[in-house]
Amino acid sequence: AMTTASVSDTPSSTLKPSPPTHRLTRSVGPSALEKFVSKTRPSFLPPKTRQEDDKHMADWEAMMKQSRAAAEKRRKALQERRLAREKKIDESLHLWEKEIVPDWRVVHKNSKLRKLWWKGIPTKLRASMWERAVGNPLALSKDNFRSCSSRAKRALNSGAFSAATLSKIETDIASTLPSLHIFHRETGPLYPDLKDMLCAWVVARADEGLGYTFGAAKIAAMFLINMPIQQAFIVMRNLLERHCLRSFFGGSGAKEDVEAYYRIFETLLADGMPKIYFNFKQHQVSPASYLLDWIVPLFLDHLPFEACARIWDVLILEGDSFLYRAALGILGVLEPRLFFPDRQELLQLLKGENKAAIDVATREGRPLDGGKYEIYGLDEETLWERIDSMDEWWKESTWNRLTRRELPDL
Repeated sequence: AMTTASVSDTPSSTLKPSPPTHRLTRSVGPSALEKFVSKTRPSFLPPKTRQEDDKHMADWEAMMKQSRAAAEKRRKALQERRLAREKKIDESLHLWEKEIVPDWRVVHKNSKLRKLWWKGIPTKLRASMWERAVGNPLALSKDNFRSCSSRAKRALNSGAFSAATLSKIETDIASTLPSLHIFHRETGPLYPDLKDMLCAWVVARADEGLGYTFGAAKIAAMFLINMPIQQAFIVMRNLLERHCLRSFFGGSGAKEDVEAYYRIFETLLADGMPKIYFNFKQHQVSPASYLLDWIVPLFLDHLPFEACARIWDVLILEGDSFLYRAALGILGVLEPRLFFPDRQELLQLLKGENKAAIDVATREGRPLDGGKYEIYGLDEETLWERIDSMDEWWKESTWNRLTRRELPDL
């Protein structure tokens, strides 16, 4: 017999494998095993009989049909309630025109009118109310957009406009309110205006040495939906001058202020929602993991459009503190889903990418191109119920005390 040593000494060329005795073929369908294995029982359990398997498959399909029907019923009921709320807002138009339009600042003195504003501004009045409540602290002229846009076009035509910035703008626009289709690059009627507005905004920021920030397209888009481009540009620039937003849009130079705003949020979370706070601490999930993604696009990436419009109504009236109240409200709605044992799963949920929720939404035939948190059943109704319930513990004085402590120069 040949020894092991003699085998290893044999040249490799002499150890050719024997040719196969049959021709290899590729399967073009399910194997006999795949046909036999039950689709309604885990693979580690004994297989069912064909009769039992057929019955359970039929039961499963019936359950899925029932689930889709129940989901559709819930959607219709929600839509009806939303339309009823919108009708009520429209019916309050005469009160707005009589009491608030002459001087919007009356809402700060009249609790009844303030409550009316919190329920949402009538669509017809939104542009003028946003413009007045934001104000014009930058003292921009009505020609400001035309001036910045002309400079941007000259830079684009001469090749002086940064190609990297242009690419960022296009990427940001591509993910802006995809369910509305109005900002689509090829077919969207508002795409040219949005791009012009963002290029003009870049030029305006360049004077301060600031670049483009992802999320700006969402803010510009919301203004364009509600008002003409010249007005939208001025209101956007002034809104982003408010300290919290200016910090989050301020690049590396505002890093210390952003860190201070994260500390403020953690303190508010610990005071108002201690279970969520300790759960996040245990998993080392800091506000930077999710708050930046919410605040920069002003929630438009994550919330349904109707919920966002109403948040903007109140944010523009109340200022930076409402950004945090809305963010805490979101965590309150998500709370039952937040207690994952795995950090990565928790982070995926906060990004709006939880696979189980996506599977359920897909099965129920819900669209996946709206706000990322719609897969969790977060809608205007559930969010505002949570925000309103925070009256029990939310105090504006706490916000003021924390900002004085963390941002003494403000």
